[in-house]
Amino acid sequence: MTGYLRNVALFSLMGLALALTGMFQSWVLALTILNMSLISAMMALGVNMQWGYAGIFNVGIMGFTAFGGLAAVLIAMPPVPEAWAAGGVGAILGLMLGAGTIFAAILVWNRLPPGKLRVVALIATLVVGYMITRFVFAPATAAIVRVNPATEGYLGGLGLPVILSWPVGAIMAAGLAWVVGKIALGLRSDYLAIATLGISEIVIAVLKFEAWLTRGVNNVVGIPRAVPRPVTLQQYEWVQGLSQRLGLGLSETARLVELTGYAIMFAIVLGALIWLSEKALNSPWGRMMRAIRDNETAARAMGKDVTRRHLMVFILGSGVCGLAGAMMVTLDGQLTPGSYEPLRFTFLIWVMVIVGGSGNNWGAVLGAFIIWFLWVQAEPAGRWMMDTLTSGLSADSPIRQHLMAQAAHTRLIMMGLALLLMLRFAPRGLIPER
Repeated sequence: MTGYLRNVALFSLMGLALALTGMFQSWVLALTILNMSLISAMMALGVNMQWGYAGIFNVGIMGFTAFGGLAAVLIAMPPVPEAWAAGGVGAILGLMLGAGTIFAAILVWNRLPPGKLRVVALIATLVVGYMITRFVFAPATAAIVRVNPATEGYLGGLGLPVILSWPVGAIMAAGLAWVVGKIALGLRSDYLAIATLGISEIVIAVLKFEAWLTRGVNNVVGIPRAVPRPVTLQQYEWVQGLSQRLGLGLSETARLVELTGYAIMFAIVLGALIWLSEKALNSPWGRMMRAIRDNETAARAMGKDVTRRHLMVFILGSGVCGLAGAMMVTLDGQLTPGSYEPLRFTFLIWVMVIVGGSGNNWGAVLGAFIIWFLWVQAEPAGRWMMDTLTSGLSADSPIRQHLMAQAAHTRLIMMGLALLLMLRFAPRGLIPER
């Protein structure tokens, strides 16, 4: 079997698994898996750009994803006039003062000659700037949080169509990547991983605790949808007719229509990303990036600016992750900062890239579909397995109760097992780089 036919067969098997899920479990579940697989595929593409193209080991994926998700709140949610009146100006002024403090500190460090005077001046600039910023920023944000804290307590957004948050999320994540790259890309790979993980934790901590911006752990709910909600869809005559033809309940049909609409939109975006990624990978730019990945010393000897190229691909990959983050928040209709777990889901995305095939865009997409499918189905499969193994025991047996309670952890075992098997029998992935 040729490589092309083998790849088609792998994707066909994945499609068959989704179809069987719809027939034997639920079409709502199948479409939900499909939508999250499409979003995960975009994240895997972003990581593949960084690692597969340039060898950049980024462990801060969730930070860029969460920062992109923030765009859905800032763009789509309506503004809260009372919060703006209470402390909006003060909060914006405080942010400007904080940015000014950082800029002044950079000027001090660059303009003064090395020595004790430069260190003292830098510390003095940071301390004074922090005190002034805190004096303005803290009262303003406290006033914002006190405005109807049960349902609001934040500034809100611009009230624009939510679909605009997708490119804005990509731009926001790319901007954050530029800042991170300027700081961390000069580090060795292991130190770079630690730095990106730490910065990811900082970003998520800001989203959790800056309630004036994101409502923190109270979450932002009711984010406008890119597709009408099922309650709205039920009122359409064509949805009612479709429900009768399919023999399904009206609410289930409306939910299927909603998920199908999202799947079409996500598939269009993913298709555009794959097309652009393939064009870039097979261009002189892509060959240059692979040459830098394989031998930085030789690339530098040929006059290539390795640091600049690393920064470029780091920004591109992080922007794609930010785009996926904005789309995920749009699908969920809520921003929940507490759900972004850097180590747990970063590991999952890396498994997708490794299983699919590092350096191959189609491999990253296939890996995302396979791993997310296993991630969702592992828990019910684990419960079925534990129930089968303990079927001979009584319902109140301590062994049976313990095994059934631990069945949810089967998904972690399955992910580790899948990674180990791939590294042993197909270390280059299911669709390896050519």
